[in-house]
Amino acid sequence: MFTEIVGHERSLRFLSRIIQSGRLGHAYLFSGPDGIGKATVAGAMAAGLLCTDQKEISPCGHCPGCLQFASGNHPDFLHIAPEGASIKIDRIRSLKRQLAFSPFCGGLRIIMLEDVQSLRREAGNSLLKLLEEPPPDNLFLCVASDNEPVLPTILSRCQVISFAPLAYNLAANVIRRRKPELDRDQALQLARITEGSPGRALAIEAGDALALFARLAATLADTHQREAIAVEEALFLAADMAALKEELALVLGLLKTLFKEALLLGLGKETAGDGAETGIKEAGRIRERWNLSRLSDKMNAVEYAEKALAGNCNRGLVCDVLMMQLMTETGPLKSVV
Repeated sequence: MFTEIVGHERSLRFLSRIIQSGRLGHAYLFSGPDGIGKATVAGAMAAGLLCTDQKEISPCGHCPGCLQFASGNHPDFLHIAPEGASIKIDRIRSLKRQLAFSPFCGGLRIIMLEDVQSLRREAGNSLLKLLEEPPPDNLFLCVASDNEPVLPTILSRCQVISFAPLAYNLAANVIRRRKPELDRDQALQLARITEGSPGRALAIEAGDALALFARLAATLADTHQREAIAVEEALFLAADMAALKEELALVLGLLKTLFKEALLLGLGKETAGDGAETGIKEAGRIRERWNLSRLSDKMNAVEYAEKALAGNCNRGLVCDVLMMQLMTETGPLKSVV
């Protein structure tokens, strides 16, 4: 069932055992960082369970169940994802009406809910009633990012299966499978700067975030830049950052990774995985430019910027102040925003 999944061996072994035993629970919560394959695992599990050819545990690919699932038209597979920022209460109410009827094909019906951490209290309470008294022959596969907490009431009704980031070489393999035009070194660097998240890596590779981050890292590593030029460059980069919109969060995450790598180098720890040169090459020069205290201040500045943006502060002002903090020796960001 999971032969095409890369990594996550422990979680996959557990799922395979309970599927083979026939003792499935009524609800599972796949939890872990963004972009590491949780939804892919949930989809593979659904495909295998809806296969009508019972000779093998893996989906056969040619039975009516497999063909319907592959076409996206299986009547007993319900896929629910956020509309905008969250899963709406109306979608959960619609789900409750659908589950009042037995599965169409007479077997198991699977409900896959993505980003359940986005459920607000009203929608969560509505879903809770389904999880507390699930209709027979229904299986809930919930997928959640650990960036935000899942409602405790939902968490308590599911069996939690934790997922961790992929090893960098495995993440690079996934990236190259999706983007064969990238060479091995490029894929490894993407895996490294996204801390083992192929989904995040593919998102930044497809957009403008990676190019801007490369400019940021190179500028921060330039130890020969005069103060006046640094201030001017900071404002240019801040304007480009503010224009990124949704990708700004990715750039801030990459900056935190950069400073974390520099801090690790300062503590005498290697950052390149499995002996390959997969780290951000500017981390070493940034470590030489600032001591551990200043590096810690700059990482904190990025975190303050994230909090300010989450609080709906002016994007342009936040980016201006952040870049001044990163590229000059001004005071902490929290004293300005």
